[in-house]
Amino acid sequence: MNGETRANIKPGMTVFIVLKQDQRTGKLTKGIVKDILTSSPKHPHGIKVRLEDGQVGRVKEIVNSRP
Repeated sequence: MNGETRANIKPGMTVFIVLKQDQRTGKLTKGIVKDILTSSPKHPHGIKVRLEDGQVGRVKEIVNSRP
């Protein structure tokens, strides 16, 4: 599942995000969603989230869809 649709993402899910500094390389960071920061229902580059460890990035892939 991709991370372009806000309805697919819930706090507690495990996701892969791309951090701002990693956008050029596309390096992914795995973590658990704490907060959803994008208010629009869709975003072409991925929904922006804050992970439980405080890192912020755009969701590229959802690992598990059940929190």
